[in-house]
Amino acid sequence: MDLPGQPLIPATLAAVQPTQLSTELVWGSARVRTVEHLLAALAGLGVGDAVIEIDGPEVPLLDGSAKEWVEVIALAIAPSSPSLAPMPQLPHALTLQDGDAIVCAFPASSIRFTYGIDFPHPAIGNQWHSFDWTFEGFAQEVASARTFGFAAQVEQLRAMGLIQGGSLDNALVCGPEGWINPPLRFANEPARHKLLDLVGDLSLLGHFPQAHFFAYKASHTLHTRFAQQLQQLLES
Repeated sequence: MDLPGQPLIPATLAAVQPTQLSTELVWGSARVRTVEHLLAALAGLGVGDAVIEIDGPEVPLLDGSAKEWVEVIALAIAPSSPSLAPMPQLPHALTLQDGDAIVCAFPASSIRFTYGIDFPHPAIGNQWHSFDWTFEGFAQEVASARTFGFAAQVEQLRAMGLIQGGSLDNALVCGPEGWINPPLRFANEPARHKLLDLVGDLSLLGHFPQAHFFAYKASHTLHTRFAQQLQQLLES
């Protein structure tokens, strides 16, 4: 809303640009980044058509999760369970791999998400989370999981012009001795947050196919590359 002509940026895979740490949408000269948490909240509440007005280059991070988005959107609409909507069928499995990072989708009787992470820091280590795709499952198991990072990276990222509004109020930060700002909302909160990111990135498809989505040590870039390949498969 702060740009001349108030340009519209479509929330589609065609608008995705590779970015660090978040997903960015670009259309013409207009761009907006860190869209994944809000998109995940909309998808989790069954909202497939919305106009979002913003007056800056980045969606507010809030507490680093989708919790507050889910709460305010649910006040305005009656959530519809996404599991009840007709879903496109996945004709066969699809896998995208980059080193030991991987994103997959397998034909399944219902929609399910599974995510695994593995960090050398003992406070995180190897974590997994899996859930069936329903409004209740998303709201209770995934939406409130916050983004996380490492104290050693903070100043480097700020010097690059990133996370300028970042603080201990909107991210879990891990230092040499462990979490700087506990407590965690879940023992495996980092894995749940990565799953939240995946939901937001894949929501750019418009509809999730009926599949079991599986990811391990992936990134926003790998998520969106996979979504683009998945879109091509569904349209072929």
